[in-house]
Amino acid sequence: MKISGAKIVVETLIEQGCDTIFGYPGGQVIDLFDELYNARDRIKHILTAHEQGAAHAADGYARSTGKVGVVIATSGPGATNLVTGIAAAYLDSVPMVAITGNVSCDQIGRDSFQEVDIVGVTMPITKHNFIVKDINELADTLRTAFKIAKSGRQGPVLVDIPKDVQTALCEHESNAQPVIPYPLTFASEAKLQKAAELINSCERPYIYFGGGVISGKASQQVTALAEKIDAPMGCSLMGLSAVPCDYPKFLGMQGMHGHYASSVAENEADLVIALGVRFSDRSTGESSRFSKHFTIIHIDIDGAELNKNIPADLTIKGDLRDSVERLTAMVSEKKHPQWEERISELKAEELSRTVSAMDSAKQRLAAKGSSPKLSPYEIIDIISSRAGEDVIVATDVGQHQIWTAQRYPLRKPRTFMTSGGLGAMGYGLGAAIGASTATGRRVVLFTGDGSFGMNLGELATAVSQNIPVVIVVMNNGVLGMVRQWQTLFYDRHYSNTTLDRKTDFAMVAEAFGAKGGHASTADELKKLAEEAFSGNEPFVIDCAVDCDELVLPMLPQGGSIDDIITEIK
Repeated sequence: MKISGAKIVVETLIEQGCDTIFGYPGGQVIDLFDELYNARDRIKHILTAHEQGAAHAADGYARSTGKVGVVIATSGPGATNLVTGIAAAYLDSVPMVAITGNVSCDQIGRDSFQEVDIVGVTMPITKHNFIVKDINELADTLRTAFKIAKSGRQGPVLVDIPKDVQTALCEHESNAQPVIPYPLTFASEAKLQKAAELINSCERPYIYFGGGVISGKASQQVTALAEKIDAPMGCSLMGLSAVPCDYPKFLGMQGMHGHYASSVAENEADLVIALGVRFSDRSTGESSRFSKHFTIIHIDIDGAELNKNIPADLTIKGDLRDSVERLTAMVSEKKHPQWEERISELKAEELSRTVSAMDSAKQRLAAKGSSPKLSPYEIIDIISSRAGEDVIVATDVGQHQIWTAQRYPLRKPRTFMTSGGLGAMGYGLGAAIGASTATGRRVVLFTGDGSFGMNLGELATAVSQNIPVVIVVMNNGVLGMVRQWQTLFYDRHYSNTTLDRKTDFAMVAEAFGAKGGHASTADELKKLAEEAFSGNEPFVIDCAVDCDELVLPMLPQGGSIDDIITEIK
C-alpha cells in the first residue's frame, strides 16, 4: 500500500520508539502535522511557544532518559530558530533528531518564501544532516539519523524534508525493531595494560571525569576504579550527577569555578586519569600551564577529543564502560595514605576559605546598607531541602548556574540539565519541560533574571502541559556573570549589564496562568517553597539577590591554579 511521505515520517518515528515530539507547525510541515493528528493516540506532540524552546525540550527529554529527543519545525525562520538548541545539544553530546520542512524541490535555491538552506546552516553543529529529495529514501534516512544520533559520542542529526517529498506517495514497510547503534569501539588491550602500569606506579592518582560517564552508563565502573586505586575524583560541569555528591572520594567540580580542593588536588596529582571528558578551557585555564606536574591518561569514545586541547601521555579510544571495567581488573589494589592525608587537608582548607569568603561577602554587602537579600547558597539549600532526591535540576546560564553546580546535592545520574558547552541563556525552561514530560517527575529550574527573560514565553507551554516545574529566579537586576568580570577585570565599567527592568516575575507567572511569589528573606522563601512543592503546577519564586554577589572560586581567563581567586574583601 502506498502512503505519503508525511505518514512515512510519523510511522518511522513510532517505529523508532519515539513517544513524544516537541515542535511548532508552519506552512511546510502542515502535512506532517496532519499525520501527527491522525496518529495522536500513538505519539504525542508538545506545542511550545517558540522553536528554540522546542529544541531545548527535546534536549531535556534526551538528557533525562538517554533516549533520542525529537523536534520538528517548519522551513525558514522555524528551522533557524532551532539552531541554538541544536548547537547546545551538539556541544554537550545529546542525542537528538531535528526534522525540518522545506520548500518543494523545484523551489529550492530560488529564494522562495521561508526558504533557508538549513542543511548548510547546521553542518558545523550536527553529527550529520540530510536533505531528502526522494521519498523512497525517506524512511531509511530517518532510521540512519536515529542510528547516528545514538551511536558512539552521541549528538544531534538534522533531516530536512521538502514539501513535495512529504506529499508524494510510495510503498512503505515498517521495521519490527528500532535501529541499534553502530558497533562500539573497544580499547586496545595493550594500551589498557600500559595504563594499568602507569596507575600501579603512581602515588597521587586523580580521576577527572565528564559527561561521557553519564552517557556511557559508567558511573559504577568509575567509582569501582577509584576505590581500587584509592583515587580522589573531580568532574567537569557536564559530569555532575554521575557520582553522588556525598561519595567520599568525590571532591566536586574542578576548573574555572570548581571546588578549591578538587582543582588543587588535580594540580598536585602525579597522574590524572581523564574519563569521558574533553579538556575545555573552562576546565584547564591556560593550557600551557595546566599539565606540567602530572602524567595524563585520556580515555574517550571520540578519538577527535584525544590530544585536541591538552596532549596526553597515553590516549585510549574506546567505549568508556568497557574500558574502565577492564582497566580496573588490571590494576593492583593500592592505598595512598599520604595522598589521602593531603586530600583531607585540602578539604579542610576549602571549608575554611569558603567560610571566610562568605563572611567577607556578608560584610561587603552589609556595608552597602541595601534592603534584605538572599544569598545564593541560602536559596539553593532551602530549595534542595524541600525538593527531595527524585527531583531533576535544570539551570539556565550565568552565576546561578555555577552556584547550583557548586552547591546542589546531586546524587543520581541524569538529574542535572544545563547548557555546558554552548552556555545558552534561555536553555533551562525548555529543558525542564522536556525532562518532566519524559520522566513524569518534578523539575526545579534555577535561573537568573537575564536568562529567564530570554525564553519565559515557555511558561505558556509549562502551564498548558501542567508541568510540575518550580522556577527559582535569582533576581539581582543585572547580567551577573558579565558584571562579575567587569568588577574584577574591567575597573567596574558596568557597560550594559545593569538591566534596570521593572518586570515582576511573580505577576508574569500569574498572567501565564502559573503561580508565583517574591522572597527576600529565608522565612519568605521557605513559605513559598512549601507552597510550590505541595502542588503540581508551574510555580515561579522571584528571589532577591544582591547584584554584587560573586561566583567564587574563580580562575581568571588565561590563568592557572596558581591564580585562583577564593575571596574578595
